[in-house]
Amino acid sequence: MTIASITITKNEEANIRACLDSLKWVDELIVVDAESADRTVELAKARTSRVHVRPWPGYGPQKNFAMEQATADWILIVDADERVTDELREEILHLLQKPPSPLEGEGTGEGERPLAYRIPRRNFYYGRWIRDAGQYPDPQLRLVRRGRGRYNDLPVHEHLEVEGSVGDLRGHLDHHTHPTVVSHELKIERYSTLAADERIKSGRPITSWYHLLFNPVWTFVKFYLLRGGYRDGLPGFIVSGFSAAHVLLKYAKLWERAHAPSPPSRWTT
Repeated sequence: MTIASITITKNEEANIRACLDSLKWVDELIVVDAESADRTVELAKARTSRVHVRPWPGYGPQKNFAMEQATADWILIVDADERVTDELREEILHLLQKPPSPLEGEGTGEGERPLAYRIPRRNFYYGRWIRDAGQYPDPQLRLVRRGRGRYNDLPVHEHLEVEGSVGDLRGHLDHHTHPTVVSHELKIERYSTLAADERIKSGRPITSWYHLLFNPVWTFVKFYLLRGGYRDGLPGFIVSGFSAAHVLLKYAKLWERAHAPSPPSRWTT
């Protein structure tokens, strides 16, 4: 059986080479770029001819477009700041050597072969693998039989919706999410805005004062103490603090929108 990989990009010249180099073994190497202003497209084209450039429609729609370009039996979704480890590559290749089961593709039946697989992910912050603070094993649904899954259209934390059973692999994706504290700060600023947009779009109530006060504190306690962030030393403390800051910023932005003054009437003198 054959496999395609898809990667969506936007100004990822620092990551795209290492990402695609870890995917040299796939049958179809597909990149969909959202009109990058750096050398992302140039670097991607040096490794594959399957590079598409189009405006940014959102995370889910962009990934769905990328999957539609594939013709292989299976699709592996890999972000630009992720790397496929050797153990994961060998596990997937072994999986592809197995003949399809009689029930595969039906989505029902006891003992059927899964139509998608979750992959554990190791998250690296500031050059170090953070094992605790809720960061591991961080399972990601990333390997799917073509035509059996699509992403939803959430502004952030989009996820793959699969028709059929889901299994688990043991090999890892390595996620080099934040090489520096500054890059972490910038991402939290962007993602907290998207999270606020998602909450408003879903019709949930706008925040109250107690959300601003208690939710960030609870988030820090949860990740640093209950989920063991303290075991990762100072980096674990920083990661837990940024998790709390993300929650604080999200609710602060919701509060700001709820209490923003109405624009003056055009007839006001």
